[in-house]
Amino acid sequence: MRSKANNDDAITPVSPSLRIVVVNTVIQREDELQEHAQAQLARSRALRIGLLQAGYNIIAVIPGDIYMSERIAQLQPDMIIIDAESDSRDVLEHMVMLTRDAPRPIVLFTEDGSQTNMAAAMEAGVSAYVVAGLQSERIKPVLDVAMARFNADQKLRSELSDTKAKLHERKTIERAKGLLMERHHLSENEAYQKMRKQAMEKNLKLVDLAQRMLDVADLLGG
Repeated sequence: MRSKANNDDAITPVSPSLRIVVVNTVIQREDELQEHAQAQLARSRALRIGLLQAGYNIIAVIPGDIYMSERIAQLQPDMIIIDAESDSRDVLEHMVMLTRDAPRPIVLFTEDGSQTNMAAAMEAGVSAYVVAGLQSERIKPVLDVAMARFNADQKLRSELSDTKAKLHERKTIERAKGLLMERHHLSENEAYQKMRKQAMEKNLKLVDLAQRMLDVADLLGG
């Protein structure tokens, strides 16, 4: 896995004290070949060994069943690692819903190299999608990159949310200012200064005063 970083966006190593939950979606079936079953067990074992050798705190290993969301909500991990043999669409859908209000990095280790499934997983919010070749020494670098990508994504979302909030505030102030200009025949600057003065007198933010003005206008029907 390759990562681009500059001096302002360097990858910070994941703290070993990170509380990790491993979700195992591999289902063992009686009719499976013994060799295949052993390969699955080896993959899962390598993953857990790699986490433990790096000093990470695995607080639970849970199945990807209908109780998964409830268990994760109770455990409140810092990171979720999904151990999947192939497509884990149902698990990912539940995971996305679960992390919508409590975002946390998700790392998917899988044998599924489908570009379509990979793109869907990344779109759903998976921070790292690792296909085959699972060696224990690769796990720590993967988690570091996943955490960096997650943090960068959260920062971007926060900046986008702030931008939307500021745009909404500006529109609210502009509407209230326009209302004053129309009703009191004021210039744009006069309306703004009047609002600013009232906001200071009432110890309110300008946007809060503007919203009150619009609410009153709505109640009065105009």
